[in-house]
Amino acid sequence: MTQKILVLCTGNSCRSQIAEGYLKHFLGNNAEVYSAGVETHGVNPRAIATMKEDGIDIANHTSNHIDEYSNIDFDIVVTVCDNAKERCPFLPTKAQKFHQNFSDPAKATGTEEEILEEFRKVRETIKEYCRNFKI
Repeated sequence: MTQKILVLCTGNSCRSQIAEGYLKHFLGNNAEVYSAGVETHGVNPRAIATMKEDGIDIANHTSNHIDEYSNIDFDIVVTVCDNAKERCPFLPTKAQKFHQNFSDPAKATGTEEEILEEFRKVRETIKEYCRNFKI
């Protein structure tokens, strides 16, 4: 049976987009993976670029608000930042809830290369989490 998974973050811009890409990659046809935010900030171009470096294309992902998925009965909800966990609306669902706080690469400062390096570090952390995620 295909599991429906929602990855939830604050702005559905970086961390949840990266996690959605990797969960789709690692779980394949065993899951329908969605991502959303408690706000929408658009998909971060650096998230797209760093995922492309690892061979995963998230360029066509969209930044979605949690309310857009109110009609889907998710099996699993994964929050990828503390803010989303705290602000996550009550979902009338039987979903199993998982939480892992990843640092926000969008808050990185410095040169472009230093910022991209932070995105790569977060990407690798999320990749490991998703690789080990069992449904």
